[in-house]
Amino acid sequence: MGALVAELRELEARIQRGGGEKRVARQHAQGKLTARERVDLLIDDGGGFLEIGLLIAHDRYDGKAPAAGVVTGVGEVCGREVVVVANDQTVKAGSWWPETITKILRAQEIAMRCRVPIVYLVDSAGVNLPYQGGVFPGQYGASRIFYYNSIMRHYLEVPQISAVMGQCIAGGAYLPALSDVIVMVEGTSFMGLGGPNLVKGATGQEVEAEELGGALMHNRVSGVAHYRVADDPACIEKLRSLVRGLPPAGRPGPAAEPRDPARAPEEVYALLPGDHRQPFDMEAVLATILDEGPFEEFQADHAPEMLTGTGHLDGFRVGVIANRRGMFRGAPGEPPKFGGIVYTESAEKVAYFMDLCDRHDTPLLFVQDVSGFMVGPEAEQSGIIRAGARMVESMATARVPKLVLTVNHASGAGYYAMAGQGFDPDFIFTWPTGRMAVMEGEAAVQAAFGRKLSEAAEAAEGSGKGLDEETAAAIERTRQDYEHQLDAKYAAARGFVDAILSPEDTRPALSLALRCSLGNPGPHLGPFTLPDSL
Repeated sequence: MGALVAELRELEARIQRGGGEKRVARQHAQGKLTARERVDLLIDDGGGFLEIGLLIAHDRYDGKAPAAGVVTGVGEVCGREVVVVANDQTVKAGSWWPETITKILRAQEIAMRCRVPIVYLVDSAGVNLPYQGGVFPGQYGASRIFYYNSIMRHYLEVPQISAVMGQCIAGGAYLPALSDVIVMVEGTSFMGLGGPNLVKGATGQEVEAEELGGALMHNRVSGVAHYRVADDPACIEKLRSLVRGLPPAGRPGPAAEPRDPARAPEEVYALLPGDHRQPFDMEAVLATILDEGPFEEFQADHAPEMLTGTGHLDGFRVGVIANRRGMFRGAPGEPPKFGGIVYTESAEKVAYFMDLCDRHDTPLLFVQDVSGFMVGPEAEQSGIIRAGARMVESMATARVPKLVLTVNHASGAGYYAMAGQGFDPDFIFTWPTGRMAVMEGEAAVQAAFGRKLSEAAEAAEGSGKGLDEETAAAIERTRQDYEHQLDAKYAAARGFVDAILSPEDTRPALSLALRCSLGNPGPHLGPFTLPDSL
């Protein structure tokens, strides 16, 4: 864990530098703050900011698209949770890569589901033309952003506030135009369907940027914008004032006085074994995350390989579902059970517990270390398919907020049943030790090369010859491919998780995510909450 966290921090620091010192200096010379400086000013002093999708695309485009050119996340502004989207002008002029769209849509979906305001800090040259095929067309292309803008305005009444703090060109201009309020900065902001060069090429007219789409023009002449401010700091202060003036959120408060955890987060480094296959004490791990105090385990004597119970996180009551690792005694006359495996009894236990939490409006925290469902004739005869389906359905239809933290394995259908990303949990995180795949590398080798391995073993007994070189090389490639794809950074680069958290950052991140998700009225289909009549 220590080595993985150090590697993660180095990667994050590199990504957070954006386009590099020269481009940052150029932006400062223009009288503009960088995207991250703007976000820092917007967020309350001492308030948290949970960045979503920092690692997306870090291993693509030869490293030229750090964070896909946009900062997205949830932060505290004037004491309330707010989603923030900030274009990073130091990365290819803030233009939109395919993954930029993915990140903006994810941020919008958080705002839509959780009913929290969203603030756009716009400074973008528009579509990154060499990659327009992944940006412009398609159901989840750039137009989806404007669709979500419209849904939030017309149906969900989610406040949207835009600050044009640089360029805002072409179709991208619809993002602020479909917001509730637009703020523009004198001298540095421009908003238009086409810039001066495009206008000259299309119409032959020569016009200055300020006259065409500057802050004064859009406030005095077109009426497109609503506020004009002198500079970036004044713009951020205006945004904070607008957030401060929004109607109260009306979220439920904590059920108990918040307490520090019983164990320091740093203890995780010693609690988790170096070998991901070895057992560890899940209760001790939870003690580094949850508030100190009683943890009421539910059905402690039944199916103990799955831990279910209620505790508190920053004073808010949560229902915890976690996989234990190790060997556990079965019922009389039954063999022991392996931790990390979901059996028929444990699936039924978890399904009942989730239904209970749903009826009691208790948010769910899934702590994943799951290798999958049990297989074999005994498992099939016990009705594990039916029990697994019941667990999946209970999880999928629960109306309460759902948070996910992968601490180790996230494999097979067990990953799905433990609120995998496809079931739209409100937030999904992993530790650097998280390993997400259908199966582990060795299991994949057995699945793909099992017969050849058996034949080679039989041949070795008679002739002393083992695997041929070609098969041995293919097996090694399979192992290496799986190790690469099992890496948490691989998952984060593709948006399979919202963030990779260190043990020290886990509790505050989960707390902020939980407070944000408490506004989710649920249930929802994708980003759309179902009608109240259902």
